[in-house]
Amino acid sequence: MSDANASRRPSGELEAGVLAALWAAAGRALTPADVQRDLDAALGSTLARTTVTTILARLHEKGSVSRTRSGRGYAYLPVQDSPGLAARRMRSELDKSDADDRGRVLARFVSELGPDDEALLRSLLGATTDEAVGPGGAAR
Repeated sequence: MSDANASRRPSGELEAGVLAALWAAAGRALTPADVQRDLDAALGSTLARTTVTTILARLHEKGSVSRTRSGRGYAYLPVQDSPGLAARRMRSELDKSDADDRGRVLARFVSELGPDDEALLRSLLGATTDEAVGPGGAAR
């Protein structure tokens, strides 16, 4: 492995860092310069502004952030919080499967859950079912 590859960040780390900076801003839109400053402090290294701008543009193309004009550039806001984004990614992967495979994909996902996650999923599914059924067992 070359030295260049040894120092590379894992795939998605910068996007995750950018999103973390946007979530930490608590609803305040950030410019690429704002995000760069936050990332530099968090990572302990300096990123080029063009790198941050490219990551923000890609996140915008993916629908993960929205943007509004700010001077000659843009300021960015996350579209969803972290759990919402993770759920959207999971749904996107499920939607990529063929209709015939959808049940198998879900079955495989559930079969690979640990006992705590399985219990949580069962609880959440039970709560969803309870909300859909009104008093006396009548569907709402």
